[in-house]
Amino acid sequence: MSDIIQLLPDAVANQIAAGEVVQRPASAVKELVENAIDAGAGKIQLIIKDAGKSLIQVIDDGCGMSLTDARMCFERHATSKIRKADDLFAIRTMGFRGEAMASIAAIAQVELKTRRHEDELGTCIFIEGSEVISQEACSANTGTSISVKNLFYNTPARRNFLKSNPVEMRHIIDEFQRVALANPQIFFTLHHDGQEVYHLPGAGLKQRIVHLFGNNYNHRLVPVEEDTTIINLRGFVGKPEFARKTRGEQFFFVNYRFIRDAYLNHAVLTAFEELLPDDCFPFYVLFIDIDPSKIDINVHPTKTEIKYQDEKAIYAIIRSAVKRSLGRYNITPSLDFDQENSIEHLITPKPFEEIIAPTISFNPDFNPFAAEKKPQREYPNFRDSSSNDHRGSAIPINWDTLYEISKRETNLQHEMHEEKVIAVDEQEVSKPSERQLFQIHNRFILSQIKSGFMLIGQQAAHERILYERFLQQLQNHSGVSQQSLFPQSVTLNGADFELLRELLPDIKALGFDIREFGKNTVVVDGIPADLNNVGEHELLEHLLEGFKNNMAILKVDKRDNLARSLARNAAIKTGTKLSLEEMNQLIDQLFACQSPNQALNGKPVISTFTLAELMERFEK
Repeated sequence: MSDIIQLLPDAVANQIAAGEVVQRPASAVKELVENAIDAGAGKIQLIIKDAGKSLIQVIDDGCGMSLTDARMCFERHATSKIRKADDLFAIRTMGFRGEAMASIAAIAQVELKTRRHEDELGTCIFIEGSEVISQEACSANTGTSISVKNLFYNTPARRNFLKSNPVEMRHIIDEFQRVALANPQIFFTLHHDGQEVYHLPGAGLKQRIVHLFGNNYNHRLVPVEEDTTIINLRGFVGKPEFARKTRGEQFFFVNYRFIRDAYLNHAVLTAFEELLPDDCFPFYVLFIDIDPSKIDINVHPTKTEIKYQDEKAIYAIIRSAVKRSLGRYNITPSLDFDQENSIEHLITPKPFEEIIAPTISFNPDFNPFAAEKKPQREYPNFRDSSSNDHRGSAIPINWDTLYEISKRETNLQHEMHEEKVIAVDEQEVSKPSERQLFQIHNRFILSQIKSGFMLIGQQAAHERILYERFLQQLQNHSGVSQQSLFPQSVTLNGADFELLRELLPDIKALGFDIREFGKNTVVVDGIPADLNNVGEHELLEHLLEGFKNNMAILKVDKRDNLARSLARNAAIKTGTKLSLEEMNQLIDQLFACQSPNQALNGKPVISTFTLAELMERFEK
């Protein structure tokens, strides 16, 4: 029997490795930009076309490569970072495994131009599907320029799994933000389809955060700094009042490498105990500097997971450092009488200040009982009390009929209600004019029915009403817009702006009147007419946050996600006091829904209690 085990060809092995290293265009962006950082670049340009499917180009002013290095960088496991196995435990660079360039070259058309400072001419190499097409000397700027064209051109099955351009562009922006945050001293630019998305000059960490996420972050940040023998911690956390409902803006860096670690994330969340609701997550950008020999970063192909020798000590340091920073900058509640200037001013007078005794002036001829008598014609509905020896200035005529007027108005209000019969679990609900409604703790509506009574969760009920209404508006493009007297400009971060551009047609169908206005900025000319007393910026930000949160948890289509997000943000909240008319209207609209008894989270909206159940409970 012949031998059946053979070595894979290099081209096939590279394509297999590419499945781990390059999952989407954002993966190639990450590897190329990190290589530019390792080359000592002070300026890095990232140019994207068609969300990275057509072109990914990275231009840097780093050290460049020689003729031999330019050819060797496309070989598997070729690296300048490691010489022996012990070097794996002393790594401070980004890339080191030597698989990125070989994997990218296996599934794309790659053009490399590079020149060192001491060379007069550079090197130009063109590779297609791991095969070198040409290699020649050329004139080039100092540094390296890599162009990756037609990603996954020779693996169409992988290309078919890519998402839409806005989705892929959001992933690219996420990777770009992480690298830009880790290296604030480097000048970064990002262009997409000819438009500049980011222009980030070299600056400090706080300025880099503001440039990436917007000027409104300038007053949201609280600095964190802690030096210990185990780790050195520095960075910023966001103030509790600006926390969001998604985890998108949470960044951990270990030796300037972005990582994902649920254990360390929990340490930050515990520092915010009793300052945040359970469903809110704080913003933070934290850098951990640790001895490379005490961690292992070679446990994941994308190097976003790390193993530590002493996780519990690091957890305790992060938790205490964040908590102390929140207290130091008066984020946590405190009362210090020694620093309260207003109290001190009340207690201690200023030195050398003459104390003047207060003086009192009075009129000895003043008679409080000498009231001036008014002519009766000026007050036709009142009679003079002095003629009947009554105390007081005047008494209204027919004052006892005021209660009868109030009773007549109440009866008229009940008679104007629509008389409609609604069935719940085969039990008839009373007509609006006959309903006896009560609001319990501003959370539930109690309504009497023939078989007993029912409890309705007011927030869940309103969410169901708005959800079905918004779904219908999305299908029919029938949303009505209420124009704003003064249009509001809203500036978003890059990822949220790309998400808004993707959702813009459906958002307009809901009644929003939005237009793009410059880089990462939109102008809101109108909002849905059903949404009153809501700020444009707050409404748009919460809509995008809810959409991202639903996208991470629920597997629903785009329109369903939008309707859910807007309904939850626009619904009346628990604790809102409702009038009798509002409760009646809420019940009528709820039972006009297709699924009145199902909340958006799948739980029931209505709970019924029968008289038999009540009698059984009280008889026992």
